[in-house]
Amino acid sequence: MFRAYTALVLLGVIWGSNFIFMKWATAVITPSQTVFLRVLFGFIPLALIAWRHKVITREQSAYLPHFIVMSVLATSFYYYGFIAGTALLPSSIAGLLSGSIPIFTFLGAALFLPEERPTKQMALGVALGFAGIALSARPWQGGMNISLIGVLWMLAGSLSVGASFVYARRFLSHLKLSPLALATWQIGLAVMTLAVLIDFDGITHIVTDAQALWGTVLGLGVLGTGAAFLIYYFIIETLGSVRAAGATYIAPIVAVIIGAIIGEAITYVEIIALLLILSGVLLIQTGRK
Repeated sequence: MFRAYTALVLLGVIWGSNFIFMKWATAVITPSQTVFLRVLFGFIPLALIAWRHKVITREQSAYLPHFIVMSVLATSFYYYGFIAGTALLPSSIAGLLSGSIPIFTFLGAALFLPEERPTKQMALGVALGFAGIALSARPWQGGMNISLIGVLWMLAGSLSVGASFVYARRFLSHLKLSPLALATWQIGLAVMTLAVLIDFDGITHIVTDAQALWGTVLGLGVLGTGAAFLIYYFIIETLGSVRAAGATYIAPIVAVIIGAIIGEAITYVEIIALLLILSGVLLIQTGRK
């Protein structure tokens, strides 16, 4: 049990530190190129472990359309939204907004999963969460300090991954696939589609900046994608999915702390927004019937 809770904290730290790595990478290469490198170096360890445990089978190819949808919702577009948003925002604000993922997951479930009927407590959680998001965006400042486009990209990424949870619940849960197999399929397909779609011109510039290079390869790829998936599934198997969601409370806090360390302005507005979002997520998580 101690190992599981240690893994939970570690996962929150990994997710929370991703935003500064995104910031470093997008200062040198484009967001789409950053996404490609992230999924490529995240896929390698996953594929090796999946091969070792023989979790990929030929029969699973029958579910290829579902895997493709998941690769877009839970990998390609999700990562692009977060990386494009982080490029335009302070890493602390980007990390803070990432805490909205459970809010969008709840909204999607309420709309498309009849068995997930919301309670009043959950509705209150959504309201608090969106109040925190609005406070983070600061629309009253007219976009002077916080990029509205950056906020919208972060919310689009949160909406995408939230929709992926609902899609998986509706179309994949009953198949009883190994989580490692699903992760390997979706990230592998993302690597292939991104390799076809993105413009590679200038991607080699990443090697001119050691900080951005290792932050992308190790921070975003090996740790932030490959290892994060493995740790997450270990926590789910040990503690269950509800407690595993606790990592979503840790990540925004870590991002805000890192932002303060590197000199980003952290005011009472960010602190209140963080508390509102986390309170909203807590109410949603504990309000299920």
